[in-house]
Amino acid sequence: MTKIGVSDARDNLSEVVDRARYTHERVVLTKRGREVGAIISIDDLKLLEMLEDQLDVKAAKQALEESQGERIPYDEVRSRLGL
Repeated sequence: MTKIGVSDARDNLSEVVDRARYTHERVVLTKRGREVGAIISIDDLKLLEMLEDQLDVKAAKQALEESQGERIPYDEVRSRLGL
């Protein structure tokens, strides 16, 4: 993983993007010494999104399991709220 300042990345954007694209190198962008973002390949982004989706599904399943017997039908919620 490489760290590069935002202004340096801007000046060399094509090169930075190519490094991420072809070598899957992750480039961390810094501003005043603080990490503020990253440039990654589209394949890595898709993988991250897939993992996030899996975590969301797992959390949703867990929430459903924990709420057994505590569910209120949608129509009843609307009615209670006067909608």
